[in-house]
Amino acid sequence: MQDRYQDLIDRIITATLQGKIRSKQQVYQMLQAEIRPGEGELFERCLQGQLDEVAAQLNSADELKQAKATRKQRALKTMQTEWERWQQENQSSAVLDHIVRAIATADSSDRLHHLLTAIDPNQAQVLTREQLQQLAQRLQQAAVDPEIQPIVQEFATGLTQGLKSWQELEANVVSWMFDPSQAIGFGAPSEQSGPWAAWAKSVSQTELKQVFQDLAQHQAITRAGLPAPIPLDIWVEMAVVLQRLQLGLVSWLDKQPYDRSAGKRLSIATYLTFTAVWSQLSQRFSELGQSTLADGCFQVALQSLYQFAQQDYFPLYGGLFAALSGESFRVTLDYLDQPLRQVPNTQSKARIITLLGYSQRALGQYRQAIQLHQWALEIARDADDRRCEIANLNHLSRTFMAQTDYASAIGDSQRALILARQLGDRLGEANALATLGCSEVFQSRQNADLDADQYERLLDYLQRGLQLSEQEGDRPSQALCAYSLGIAQVALQQHEAAIATLKQGLHIAQAIGDLFLQGMNCAYLAEAYYGLGDAETAVYVGCMGMYLLHQIQSEQWRQPAGILSILATQLGPSAFQAVLEKYRPQFMQQIGVDGYDYLPTLLSEYRRSLDEGDR
Repeated sequence: MQDRYQDLIDRIITATLQGKIRSKQQVYQMLQAEIRPGEGELFERCLQGQLDEVAAQLNSADELKQAKATRKQRALKTMQTEWERWQQENQSSAVLDHIVRAIATADSSDRLHHLLTAIDPNQAQVLTREQLQQLAQRLQQAAVDPEIQPIVQEFATGLTQGLKSWQELEANVVSWMFDPSQAIGFGAPSEQSGPWAAWAKSVSQTELKQVFQDLAQHQAITRAGLPAPIPLDIWVEMAVVLQRLQLGLVSWLDKQPYDRSAGKRLSIATYLTFTAVWSQLSQRFSELGQSTLADGCFQVALQSLYQFAQQDYFPLYGGLFAALSGESFRVTLDYLDQPLRQVPNTQSKARIITLLGYSQRALGQYRQAIQLHQWALEIARDADDRRCEIANLNHLSRTFMAQTDYASAIGDSQRALILARQLGDRLGEANALATLGCSEVFQSRQNADLDADQYERLLDYLQRGLQLSEQEGDRPSQALCAYSLGIAQVALQQHEAAIATLKQGLHIAQAIGDLFLQGMNCAYLAEAYYGLGDAETAVYVGCMGMYLLHQIQSEQWRQPAGILSILATQLGPSAFQAVLEKYRPQFMQQIGVDGYDYLPTLLSEYRRSLDEGDR
C-alpha cells in the first residue's frame, strides 16, 4: 500500500512537471479515485516524506537540482492543499454515513433519537445546512431493510421539507422587530403581532402555520394548534424549523451592540419560550397517542436547555418568568424534572436543575425546590462549578426563609457569603447579603429581640447587597436585593422606607419581566400601605399582586389575598367595589378587562378555601 501511494504521488508530480495538470480539481479527482477509505493516514505519511525530501534538496548547491526541487515542492504543496480538502469532505461523508447506519440499525424506538442526536446544536461539529441536505439525500438513497424503508424515507422527506420551510422563514427571523407597531419580545397574545404571527405569515406548510397561529393567539399549544396526529415527516420538518428559528433569533440577539443587557434578556426569554413550546408539544403529542414524538420533543427541549446552560448569561438568580408563566410554566417544570434524573451529572445539568429549583420555589413547592437545589448543589460541587454552588446555597437559604426556617436560611446564606467572597463572585455575595439580612430580621422579629445595633447591622447587609448588584449591573439580582430590603423594612414597620424600596424593586421586576417578583413586591407594598392606613392604595397593589401571582400558579397569591380580605371586611362591599372602580383604568392597562373582572372571583375563591379549611 505504501508503494502504491508513493507511486500515486510520483505520478501527480510527473504530470504536473510535464504540464499535464491544468487545475487543482484534477489533483483532487486523482486523490478521490485512488485513496481508499481508512488509508488516509498512510497516504499522509508518504506525502510528508516527499515534502521533507524536497525541502532538503532545496539547499543543494546545484542550481538545476534546486530549480527542479522548487517545481516539485509547488506540485507537492498543491497536492497537500487538495489532500486537506479531501480530508474535510470525506470526513463529513464518513459522519453522514455513520448517522445513516446508526438510524438503519437502531431499534424502532431509538431511530428518532439517533436523528435528533445528529442535528443536536451541542455536537462538537454541528451539521451545516449543506450537510443536512446531504444527509436527507443519503437517507433517501440508503439501501435498508424494506421493513424500515418507510421510516427512513419519512426522515429524508422531513429534513428536505424542513430546510425548504426554513428558507421561507430565514429572512423574517427578526424582521418583525422593525415594525413600529410591534412590541419587542414574545409578549401578550395577539393574532396580528409578535414573532409567531409574523412567522405564520411567512411559512406555507399547513401544520407549521397552524402551530404558529396557535402560539400567536394563545401563547401556548392548544388542541386548535394540533387537532389531530401528524405524520413523522411533518414532525421532523417542525423540529428542523423550530430549532433553526431559535438558533437564528438567539444568534442575532447575542450580537447586538446597542444594549447588551437587553439582548441578553431577550435571549434568555427566547431559550425559555422555546423550551415551553417543546414541553407543550410533548404534552399534546402524548394526548394524541404519539409517544415517540412526545419523547422526541423532550429530547429537543433538553438540547435547547443544555445549549442555554453554556451561555455566560444563564440566569442563576432569576429572570425566568419573562417567558414562562401560567399552566405552560408548570407543565415545563413537571415535564423536565423527572427525565433530568436520567441525564449524567454535568455542569450543565446542575445549572438546569438550579433553574427548575428556584422556579418551584416561586410556585410555592418548597419541598421540591429544596430537593432540586440540594441535588444541583451536589452536582455543582462534583463539577467544581463554584458559582453554581454559591447560587444553590443562596436559593436554599431563600427557600428555608419562605418556610420560616430562619436558622437554616441563615446558615446557608453565611456559607454562600464566605464562598462568594473567596471566589470574588460579587453577584453571589450580593444575594447572600440580601438573604442573610432578611433572614436575621425575620428571626429577630420572631424572637422579639431586635435591638438598635442589630437593626443597623442587618440593614447594612441588605443595602450593601443592593449596592453590589447595582454595581454589577445585574437587573435580576437588583430586583431580588431591593425586594429583600423592602420586606425587611416592612417587618421592621418602616413603612415609608419600605414603599420606596419596594417600588424600586417593582420597577426593576417590570423591566426584566419577572412576574413573580412583580407580584411579591405588590404583596408587600399592600402590607406597607395597610400599615400606613392608606387602604385604597393597599387594595390596588394587593389586587395586582394577587392576580399576577395567581397567573403563574404561585401559592403566594394567598398572601395579598389575605390582606384584601381584611380590607374588604373593614371597608364594606360597596366601598371596596368603589375602590376597584376608581383604579379600573390602571387595572385595564396592567391586566386587561379579563383580569379586572376576575379579581372578585379570585378573592371569593380565597375566602371559600378558608371556610373549607375551617370546616
